Amino acid sequence: MAHYKAADSKREQFRRYLEKSGVLDTLTKVLVALYEEPEKPSSALDFLKHHLGASAPENPEIEALRLEVAEMKEKYEAVLEENKNLKSKLAQYEPPQEEKRGE
Repeated sequence: MAHYKAADSKREQFRRYLEKSGVLDTLTKVLVALYEEPEKPSSALDFLKHHLGASAPENPEIEALRLEVAEMKEKYEAVLEENKNLKSKLAQYEPPQEEKRGE
């Protein structure tokens, strides 16, 4: 009987830990969202993974990195456009490749 109570006590401690850390609340919310979904997804596990990932609080460092990536994409696009323009300008001053080989 003592062994049974020890296991019960550990379970209760673990349950309180999950409740205190917000795990039970988050899991309940995601499962309710799945239950209320009008058209059930083909993969409930993917649904849970997606919603659990989306409900995680954003780390400020992650947000800063996302902004940096967005800025780098803009700069990259600008450099590609500039490269294209410079190539077309250069093409005006250089003879075509075929004429170069013939000389």
